[in-house]
Amino acid sequence: MRTLCVLTGLVLVGCDVAGPAGSPNPFGEGTQQTLREAKTGFVTQIVSAGESYGPPDIPPPGCGFELIQYNSPVGPLAAYVTTDPGDGVKHPAIVWITGGDCNSIGDVWSPAERTNDQTCSPMRRAGMVMMFPSLRGGNTNPGRREGFYGEVDDILAATDYLASLPYVDPGQIYLGGHSTGGTLVMLVGACTDRYRGIFSLGPVAHVGEYGGDFVYCDPNDEKEMALRSPIYWLHCVKSPMYVFEGAEQGNWHSIRQMSEANTNPQIQFFRIPGHDHFSLIAPLTEMLASQIVAGQVSISQERLNQLR
Repeated sequence: MRTLCVLTGLVLVGCDVAGPAGSPNPFGEGTQQTLREAKTGFVTQIVSAGESYGPPDIPPPGCGFELIQYNSPVGPLAAYVTTDPGDGVKHPAIVWITGGDCNSIGDVWSPAERTNDQTCSPMRRAGMVMMFPSLRGGNTNPGRREGFYGEVDDILAATDYLASLPYVDPGQIYLGGHSTGGTLVMLVGACTDRYRGIFSLGPVAHVGEYGGDFVYCDPNDEKEMALRSPIYWLHCVKSPMYVFEGAEQGNWHSIRQMSEANTNPQIQFFRIPGHDHFSLIAPLTEMLASQIVAGQVSISQERLNQLR
């Protein structure tokens, strides 16, 4: 069984490794080339593989989730999806990418500590539909882990599945992720405008900051790493994107580099006092869920300063 909190804890340690977030873009400084354009014709070379966690757990009856498969470019991939509440209402929905080895999924239905609620339970308690997709090479999925590369297309395929559900409002689909998941959703946001909003919690600017973890290409290949690093593709984002980190401990040193480099008004960066990389998840998702179900996301630093 994959334990979300343990794996994400490893990410935080990896993020403390100094990384090349300030290094020049190998695709050219000030490039207006999009991430999609940069990836066109590029063939990633995968040189390593991650740990196998076996098949995903089967949700117990009555937990509110079901295990499904969605079609991706590499074949059918597993995901957990909120079951139909049976109320005849189309609900707002979110695709959520967990931290650590975000290619694999595990138990997201058991109660979690408020100090590290990787299940984002406030969102489903508020009535949102949630989808936790596994990605290529994770669990027993087809394909190989690529680490922040082909996984972008898997998440887009998962979003297509979520939008097709009869109890989901296809005009109110959001995307969110924490830690490595936060980094990945920033890259997804650079490749599409289909989300109502994107929430990235605790990402890094450059995947080299993970110290060799969760990246399966040659870490010394500058182009491979740049295509996986959000700092080079901020100008591509077209949907509202909100990037958060706790002020106490986490990746703010890296996020600040993106904030200082950013000129795209679609992206906002927030540092939340009184919280760390993990404790910000519960109060932040409570606030976001209440705003989403009310039909209006409005985020301010003043409001975030009050999160407890």
